[in-house]
Amino acid sequence: MGSRHGGDDVVVFDLETQFLAAEVGGWDKTAAMKVSVAVLWSEREQTFRQYTEAQVPALIARLKTADLVVGFNHVKFDYGVLAGYPGGEGLAATTHNLDLLLAVTQTLGRRLKLESLATSTLNVGKSADGLQAVAWWREGRLGDLLAYCQQDVAVTRDLWRFGKQYGYLLYEDKQGLMRLPASW
Repeated sequence: MGSRHGGDDVVVFDLETQFLAAEVGGWDKTAAMKVSVAVLWSEREQTFRQYTEAQVPALIARLKTADLVVGFNHVKFDYGVLAGYPGGEGLAATTHNLDLLLAVTQTLGRRLKLESLATSTLNVGKSADGLQAVAWWREGRLGDLLAYCQQDVAVTRDLWRFGKQYGYLLYEDKQGLMRLPASW
């Protein structure tokens, strides 16, 4: 998960795909899923930047210059999708990352969904899911797709900020609302 916490240039990003895993032969073929859209938040600039597939080279270049890249399952999934583009291979090894899913899994011993953490910690839910995102792509609903992706980036950013400020995230378990230590 290699991370460097002291840098000023922190970015949070997420991407959506054109194809589902089942359509490309499984989750081990994420590079074939192709980017439909991506959104990046710059903590330094306090702005969102939206990318289409044609702008993937600019996204990859931006990720490589960040002091820290924050995401949710981005090291395995999003970087896997970006590996299908020139310059996208090996991003996990050439960037400094805080993958919130990896951090949660290492601490808790199991995976939690972004929705679960967002609802419990921030009282905010997701507006859609990956299946809906692919459907929107196919229907040409780029505005809906970008809004959904941007909302996921905002939720991930806010979870990162909350964990950084308070040292924990919240999740619902059989025993009720539980604290999950966050040390980033």
